[in-house]
Amino acid sequence: MTQHTHDILLQDNHLIQSFADLNALKQQGARTVISRAKGAYVYDSDGNELIDGIGGLWCVNIGHGNGEMVDAISRQLRELDYYSTFYNFTHPAAAALAEKIAQLAPGHLNAVYFGNSGSVANDSAIRMLHHYNIRKGRPEKKMVLSRFGAYHGSTHLAMAMTTPGYSEGWHAATDLVHHLRSPHYWREGDGLTEAEFLDVLIEDLSDSIERIGAENICAFIAEPIQGAGGVVTAPAGYHKRAFDICKANDIKYVADEVVTAFGRLGHFFASEDVFGMVPDIITTAKGLTSGYQPLSATIVSDDIHDVISGPDGMFLHGMTYSGHPAAAAAGLTNIAIMERDEIPQRVRRSGPRFENNLRGLMDIDMVGEVRGSHFMMGIEFVKDRATRQSYPDDAQVGLRVAQACQKRGLIGRALGNVLILSPTLIMDDPMIDRIEAILRDAIHEVAAGL
Repeated sequence: MTQHTHDILLQDNHLIQSFADLNALKQQGARTVISRAKGAYVYDSDGNELIDGIGGLWCVNIGHGNGEMVDAISRQLRELDYYSTFYNFTHPAAAALAEKIAQLAPGHLNAVYFGNSGSVANDSAIRMLHHYNIRKGRPEKKMVLSRFGAYHGSTHLAMAMTTPGYSEGWHAATDLVHHLRSPHYWREGDGLTEAEFLDVLIEDLSDSIERIGAENICAFIAEPIQGAGGVVTAPAGYHKRAFDICKANDIKYVADEVVTAFGRLGHFFASEDVFGMVPDIITTAKGLTSGYQPLSATIVSDDIHDVISGPDGMFLHGMTYSGHPAAAAAGLTNIAIMERDEIPQRVRRSGPRFENNLRGLMDIDMVGEVRGSHFMMGIEFVKDRATRQSYPDDAQVGLRVAQACQKRGLIGRALGNVLILSPTLIMDDPMIDRIEAILRDAIHEVAAGL
């Protein structure tokens, strides 16, 4: 450890990290200082080069250190450093970005509310729907259907909509949320065909609506692919069938595209282009600015906007930094770069290579399942693939594989017995192949020590 790193870590004793074992971070060598970044790589404070295999946190889609982004943000700060979008105020960057997002979003999603995180985007979606239903004279219509394995954020309501495991030890607003069955076929299919399991999931949705009462439910919220719940892809056709059931019961469908939007699955938005349906609300963040500024968007249908913008009362919701000029400028420039460089199209070409390379790791016994799509992948490690027996939590297999990868120059994200990869979207074929080679060596190392 260099003296430089030592000094940073002394200062870091005052920082509370997110989603961390805070006690374990007190141990020598537990923390990594990332001090600079460029392209698909980051560098720690000791000078080691690492492939950013998690894209910052699902978000650095165009890569690190892009000079166009830095210049655009700087120009905006010199022109207008800050003004709010409260009351009757707006500014050019927020207006232009709202228009651009509406152009990219599918169907009738033409109104955009800005926040500063995916959690805020999802909280805002439900708050808008409560406001929508109150204005329609049905204030009791406020329950939310979510799913086991979901991750929708860390604010109070977003945490309640997240799978219960994440709220252990925390109080969540669970009286507003009902969790449906997990869509994880490999873990939950129980001898059924995938088509039969899909029928079971849709039956669970229908039965829950009947039991709770459609008149009490405002929304069903779902990630196209569950992210922090372990990168779980529902059976083919799930989202379209769920949408149709919701529409028949006057329940709004909220697609949480905080991760899947802006190129990660090869399109600006995945709901229609990949999953064949146009939801009532799309929430997004992360790749919207590629992480260069904190920004989220809650994109709502004309129907919802027409009601909440009607003549009967105020829209009493807002954040100080909603539509921040620098963040909006980052979003506009990020989208322009993605369009010019055809990054979503590149992902449609390179994503299958990444996916297939990772699926090739199934020839290692401890790899139980490789799942996901394009640049959103998860590898689950098991003690026995035939019985799908998991390793005990204290074995920390995912963490051990992540640490073995980091020694070899790759950052992966451990989630129990799962390793998540969500890299920048600018990787070329040699880098994709290098990631596979690092993973293979790292998994073999861990397997030998178990």
